[in-house]
Amino acid sequence: MPFSSLVILTGAGISAESGLATFRASDGLWEQHRIEDVATPGGFRRDPDLVHRFYNERRRKLKAVAPNAAHAALARLEAAWKGDFLLVTQNVDDLHDRAGSRRLIHMHGELLKARCLVCAEVHPWEEDLGPGTMCPQCGVMGRLRPHIVWFEEMPLEMDTIYEALERCEVFLSVGTSGNVYPAAGFVEAVPIRSRTIEINLEPSLVATAFKEHRLGPASVEVPRIVDELLAQGS
Repeated sequence: MPFSSLVILTGAGISAESGLATFRASDGLWEQHRIEDVATPGGFRRDPDLVHRFYNERRRKLKAVAPNAAHAALARLEAAWKGDFLLVTQNVDDLHDRAGSRRLIHMHGELLKARCLVCAEVHPWEEDLGPGTMCPQCGVMGRLRPHIVWFEEMPLEMDTIYEALERCEVFLSVGTSGNVYPAAGFVEAVPIRSRTIEINLEPSLVATAFKEHRLGPASVEVPRIVDELLAQGS
């Protein structure tokens, strides 16, 4: 296959191999916290201290991990791919960024950014946030929130994502559960002729919508499929 239009979706499974806890595993973050308390606008209004503590801990743990072979392989693929390319991640970590990915959309926001509820400015943010933190732009105190798409909120840059899906010729999904929409429905949005590939430790809830399946760790299977795609495109 010559170089063509490629869209990649990544989920928690790719970052789990770097040591980041997933949300939905049996020992995941949702087993320790109610979604309504730490991942909704209402939860933030009720108890901003709790929400800030939750994401401050996620931010600190992120500093202790590094991109793995799967992140590196996708950055290598982007650098060599001569056709249209878009990497869409559901993950709020910065591991793709650190690996070198640039044509990248964080559809669920970014842990290392903060957004002001007064002026709407988004700021890079690596330190703790709290109710007393002041917005660097407007100076209002206590109105910064994590730049995370919570439940009940719309994911980011959806128009750009669907435009890419509509012309996509190869769709690759890595480490996703198929639990969370709209991302779980992306495979249904690509043209019927497209090549669709799922890489996961086990079949996702939408596995039957994919034409090809690779079962195994992302750090093993992603470099393999990257080599295949680049060989086919050369």
